Amino acid sequence: MARYPRLLMSLGAALALAACGRGNGGALPVSVIGDAADVRAGGSRLGPAAQLLRNATVEGLVGFDSEGRVVPAIADRWIVTDDGQSYIFRLRDGTWPDGTPITAESAAGALRRALGALRGTALGLDLADVEDVRTMAGRVVEIDLKSQMPDLLTLLAQPELGLPYKGHATGPMAQRRDSAILQLTLIPPEKRGLPAQAAFEQHVRALLVRFESSRAAVGRFNDGDVDVVLGGRIDSLPLAGITSLSRGNVQLDPVIGLFGLLVENDGGFFADPSNREALGMAIDRDALIGAFNVGGWHPTTRIVSPDVDGDLGTIGERWTAMSMVERRAVAAARVARWKAGGQQVQQLRVAMPGGPGSRLVLARLTEDFAAIGLGVREVPEGAPADLRLIDSVARYGRATWFLNQLGCGAGRVPCSPTGDARMAEARATSDPQQRAALLAEAEAEITAANFYIPIARPLRWSMVRARVSGFAPNPWGWHPLPPMAVIPR
Repeated sequence: MARYPRLLMSLGAALALAACGRGNGGALPVSVIGDAADVRAGGSRLGPAAQLLRNATVEGLVGFDSEGRVVPAIADRWIVTDDGQSYIFRLRDGTWPDGTPITAESAAGALRRALGALRGTALGLDLADVEDVRTMAGRVVEIDLKSQMPDLLTLLAQPELGLPYKGHATGPMAQRRDSAILQLTLIPPEKRGLPAQAAFEQHVRALLVRFESSRAAVGRFNDGDVDVVLGGRIDSLPLAGITSLSRGNVQLDPVIGLFGLLVENDGGFFADPSNREALGMAIDRDALIGAFNVGGWHPTTRIVSPDVDGDLGTIGERWTAMSMVERRAVAAARVARWKAGGQQVQQLRVAMPGGPGSRLVLARLTEDFAAIGLGVREVPEGAPADLRLIDSVARYGRATWFLNQLGCGAGRVPCSPTGDARMAEARATSDPQQRAALLAEAEAEITAANFYIPIARPLRWSMVRARVSGFAPNPWGWHPLPPMAVIPR
C-alpha cells in the first residue's frame, strides 16, 4: 500500500505549536456575506454561508486548512491501495459530543447517511464512484470505489460530508448566538476525548460572526467594526472598492468554475440550438469584464476550464475566427429569421442576484442582446426565467465537476442526454486516456446543445486586515473559520 501524503498538520498539532505564542488577542469580528435564514436551514443543499458554518461545527473524515489543502479531522491518517480504488482511514482516538467513543461503525454510518442525502445533486454525481463504505477494525473505515477517484479526499472535506452524531454538531467549534452575532469557539481537546493542552484558552480566540448583506459587511469593515469579510462574489465586487481604505485589504482567490447563463426555457425561440447559440455569440465578454476593472480576470466560451487535470486540449474557445461584429451579424440574422416566420420573441427574462455587480452584468447583457434585436427584462433571482446567471466555484480541478454541474442527473432542465451518456461511459471506464476522451466528447455535446452560455471564470473576494492570521487565498474560494481562531506564536 502507498501512504497518501499528509499535506498539513492537524488543527490539534497547530494548537500545540501555538502554545508557545503570545496571550489572548481578543475575539476576532467577522462578517460573512449571506442570509442568516439560509444559514439556519438544514439539509444537504447548502449555500456558501451555510457551508462555512457547517464546516466549522461538523467535522468530516478530513477537512481543509486555510490554503485549501486537505488535513486530518475525524480521521488522523489514511492510506490508499496501490490500485487507487480503496481508501483506508484510521480514526482518531476521541469521543463524540456526548462522550461516546468514536468508532468505525458510528463514523461509517454517518458517512453513508451523508452520501445518501446527496443523491440527485451535482455533488452526488461527483461521488458516484463510491461503491461501499465498510468498517474494518474498531477505528478503521474503508471506502471502496468503482474506479479511481484522485479527488476523493477533496470531496470528503466538503461541508456536506461533515459527520454529525445523532443529529448533533461534532466540532471542532461550538456555537452560541447572542442576538445577531454568532460566537464560535474551539472546543477544548479534553472535551473531545483528546489529550488536554496546557494553557489552551490563552492561545485561541473566539470568532464573532455576523451573516449580513454585502453592503452592510463592507460598511462595517470600513468603519473598523470587523476585521474580516468573507463570501464576496461578482454581484458585490464593486462594493469592495468603495474607499481607498478598503482597496489594500481586498483578497482575490484564484478560483475556477462556472460563471455564465443557464438557459431555462426550451420552448419557442429557445427550442432551437442555433438560436441559443446566437445569445452566446452576441455577448461581448471583453467589454463585460472590462466594466469591473479587475486585472487577471479573463473571458471564456468554454464550459471546462482549460487548465484542469485530464483536459486533452481538443476543445477550444468558440468563434475565434470571427470578429465581434461578424458574430453579432450572424446572431442578428437568426433572430430576424425567427421573427420573419411570424414568431414572437418576448423580452428575455434574466434572473440574477441583486447588487451593483449584477447591475453591471445586466447592463452589458442588455446592450449585447439589443444589438441582435432582443430586449431584456430582469426578474428576481428565484423567479421563473429564460436565462439565469450561474456563479459557482469548482470543488475540485477536473472536467467532471464542470460537466456534472450541467448534467441531467443533477436535475438540470433543459440538458443534454447525449452529454450525460458520454459522462456515464467515462465513469464506467478505468482507462485514464479513454475517460479523458469521453469527457471531451461530453463537453462537446453539452457545448453544442447551447443550454449553458459561458462568460468567464467566477471571481471570489474577501476583505482582511493585515494583522489577521489563519486566512489565505486558495483555489476553492474557501476560508475555513477554525484556523482563524488559533493565535499564532
